Amino acid sequence: MRYRTLGPHRVSAIGLGAMPLSVEGGPDERRALATVHAALDSGVTLLDTADSYHLPGAEPGHNELLVARALAAYGGDTDGVLVATKGGRGRPADGSWTVNGDPRHLKTAAEASLRRLGVEAIGLYQLHKPDPTVPFEESLGALRELLDEGKIRLAGVSNTDVDQIRTAHRILGDRLVSVQNQYSPAVRDSDAELRLCAELGLAFLPWSPLGGISRSSLDGPSWTEGEARFGAFHEVAASRGVSPQQVCLAWLLARSPAAIPIPGASRPESIRDSAGAADLVLDTEELARLNGAAVPVG
Repeated sequence: MRYRTLGPHRVSAIGLGAMPLSVEGGPDERRALATVHAALDSGVTLLDTADSYHLPGAEPGHNELLVARALAAYGGDTDGVLVATKGGRGRPADGSWTVNGDPRHLKTAAEASLRRLGVEAIGLYQLHKPDPTVPFEESLGALRELLDEGKIRLAGVSNTDVDQIRTAHRILGDRLVSVQNQYSPAVRDSDAELRLCAELGLAFLPWSPLGGISRSSLDGPSWTEGEARFGAFHEVAASRGVSPQQVCLAWLLARSPAAIPIPGASRPESIRDSAGAADLVLDTEELARLNGAAVPVG
């Protein structure tokens, strides 16, 4: 496992996005715990969760409680594991995703997450999404208060643009350590945010990093027109004897030293494969092919 910098922490270059363990189509608890344990066995030291990762209409925090149980049941050393959670979104019974950036809500949500995770302070707490009905500075003010109170150790923002990242950096200073935006071969509209993170010394955590790859067939002739754009990932994978998903994650790591992908997984086999991407170094020719295959910016 290779490592990258996230604030004061040295974390695995590949993290685990734990959301698939608690939402629709998720595994039973035995397999869910086995998936987290497989991640830890593979050297993964960054686990990403959120209070809103639960079934529609259910109580918040299912995924946080699951991560806490997995860590407690793990037989190895977990001292170096950083658990990152998020607040500011909800999942009502209709299955939609709501946004609530009210400072009072964020502080209450963080305190509830703290109890569920069973820690003295949350390692990394992230604003899940800016609320268009609440001034962004007010939402960030709640994170600053949580930092000052010692309830969270580090702060991050998610689903933000360049101006919002700069605002967060101004308000939170060096206690802002990460940005989590969607980024994948299929979704490349956060290139400017990725560059800014490298400039400011922030970690960039791509969510849904396998977009355009994970559901594509390995059988080239059966690709749909949309999947064919990403055939280069399958071709490089075949030549290397690895999965296209692993090539995709290695490509993301090569995009910037700030990038720490957090692929989701619901099976031990999936996260073991993803973790292997940390040791896959693509050459210049391969990267050129993959950059050309990905959806161009703009």
